Amino acid sequence: MLAVSAASYHFLKGASKSQEKLAPADGSKTPALPGSTNQKVQGLQLDPGKNYGNKYASGILPVGDNKYVTDTAKQGYVFACSTYAQNLKTSAGGAGTRGPWFIGTTQYDLNKKAHVQGSVMWNSEFSDQISGGIRTVITNDLPTHQTGVFPISAADPAYAYDKNPNRIVGQVFTYNLTAQPSYGSPQCIGGQVGIMLTGVALFSGFDAGGRDAGAWEVQDSCSGHPEKTGTYHYHTLSSCIKDISVKTVIGYALDGFPITGPKLGDNNILTTSDLDECHGLTSQVVLDGKNATTYHYVMTQDFPYSVSCYRDTPTQPPGQQAPADRQTHTGA
Repeated sequence: MLAVSAASYHFLKGASKSQEKLAPADGSKTPALPGSTNQKVQGLQLDPGKNYGNKYASGILPVGDNKYVTDTAKQGYVFACSTYAQNLKTSAGGAGTRGPWFIGTTQYDLNKKAHVQGSVMWNSEFSDQISGGIRTVITNDLPTHQTGVFPISAADPAYAYDKNPNRIVGQVFTYNLTAQPSYGSPQCIGGQVGIMLTGVALFSGFDAGGRDAGAWEVQDSCSGHPEKTGTYHYHTLSSCIKDISVKTVIGYALDGFPITGPKLGDNNILTTSDLDECHGLTSQVVLDGKNATTYHYVMTQDFPYSVSCYRDTPTQPPGQQAPADRQTHTGA
């Protein structure tokens, strides 16, 4: 029997979404959002009094195959560095077969998607500390939640669509992120875009071949799977992250800005169309135990799911080579 389940971040249908307000284009100071001590607000702002609706309450999502640009950032697209874009053009994707959860070629039903079977628990190691303006995150990349069994067994119904041969392997990852990121013009991304507080790496919304990973690849019940080096990772909002409030920090992008969930309240869920070209906005969040008004990325139900370009210069993820067309933080 095919193993399926609805993602925990689907909600009942609600009212239609509304539009946010923009900060002045000249970068001048604007009033802080309620409850914040910050005085400068930059970029697209969340309107906490509005109902943005629940556009994807049905679980039927758009497919984002090949939705990337290389010249300038664009809402709903990944702004890919040239080397990353070239890899997306020439590499093969992970899944071998379009699953029965697809609705034609432009939509898929997340509620009908297969998941890798199994419930394996791991000894997760994770720390997050700030010193000298640097946030140091150390993780073994083993999650705080269960995973499926990898490699995917031939006896698992998911094997019919995705024969992922990789196994989960503990890593030694240290991320040196700026603790005081500066909002700026969009910068291109590579394959990994962040680190989540579950200890798990966050990859872009694409599989290796530029297809929508959330639509094509079969992950486990927590929305994760391993790549060829054994690194367990997400492409989409993990269904095992339970607090997905827009105020709750659930990870950090490689440029140091926080990542939050999309939920303002029941029937009030942010989607890609509510965010800027980097998949973020400015609002009040709880950052390191304190209320702060800051720019942050939002993980949504729909493609591109998370960070689609950077607002500050990113650090290089452990064990990966920097794109030739971008400078990176060294953490020094």
